[in-house]
Amino acid sequence: MTSGCDVLYIGGYTPDTGGTGAGLTAVRVEADGALKALAETAAPGPSFLASHPRLPVLYAALECEEGGVAAYSADPEGPALLADGASGGSYPCHLAVDPTGTWLAVANYGDGTVAIFRLGSSGLFQGRPKLFPNRGHGPDPARQAEPHAHQAVFGPGDVLHVTDLGTDEVRRYRVGAEPAPHPDGPVRLAPGSGPRHMVFHADRWYVAGELDGTIAVYDASWRELGRTRASDTTGANLVSHIAISGDGRHLYVANRGPDTLSVFAVTETGGEGTGLARVAEVGSGGLWPRHFALAGDRMYVANQRSDAVTAFALRDGVPVPTGEGFEVGSPSCVLVPPARAGREG
Repeated sequence: MTSGCDVLYIGGYTPDTGGTGAGLTAVRVEADGALKALAETAAPGPSFLASHPRLPVLYAALECEEGGVAAYSADPEGPALLADGASGGSYPCHLAVDPTGTWLAVANYGDGTVAIFRLGSSGLFQGRPKLFPNRGHGPDPARQAEPHAHQAVFGPGDVLHVTDLGTDEVRRYRVGAEPAPHPDGPVRLAPGSGPRHMVFHADRWYVAGELDGTIAVYDASWRELGRTRASDTTGANLVSHIAISGDGRHLYVANRGPDTLSVFAVTETGGEGTGLARVAEVGSGGLWPRHFALAGDRMYVANQRSDAVTAFALRDGVPVPTGEGFEVGSPSCVLVPPARAGREG
């Protein structure tokens, strides 16, 4: 088996943010699949990580009440802090860089504010971010009393899409010369679905509903084609992450509560219906699978409440435990950095 990468970066919750992690951890994937610790960099609650598309720079959402964001050198021997500052809101839980490396978007879960930073030629923050607050609520008084921006996704085109779990929306912004609200406004999703993470592939959007435990499928114009349960198990399921395989043949979903990984075959690219066929549902290898990363024919799952990242081999698209894992406190994100020509390691 091949991992498709040689280094992973792991972020998670630290004691000052309700967890047990040390901060940002660099891990080497050995030729035999073993995961070996390389370095730890102290950081306050780096709950989500992202890479610059061209430069050796990592970004972290520092999930605390006052909200922070930081840039680090993508050095497996010890990521170094390059710059940090306020995230523009409270409790940031996700961030993403656009394909050109011009914009960094931060989803602040606590107050729902979306912050969009311009990045300079070095990949560092340039000036103050442009802030986009939101108003509204959903039908769940416990989870949807106010806006909760949860994930930022660039594309297609020059559009930034942001899920808002609190208002059951996908908020949209133009990010051409200057960020601005999309003239068509947000997309309204099913009340009470609580959109968390989403992915775009072959003119379709796949949206994971954290609160209703479903995967909803939309066409490129955001017409709903259908929805399906993320897990076949009974009981509550707080869906977390969703991703498409590199060849576009399988969709993966992490289920918190059941603590499983669901696998769907992507059976069609157009027409009515979800175009998803359930293939398998397997254990996540731990408790509370918060996030996972795909790398070649491997999957790495951050099991937050088991204090471990678990490795799986993908066989015919189905995750199979390799027996390899890495102990790390309260992991919430696994980042596979992009391959770069001439990168050492």
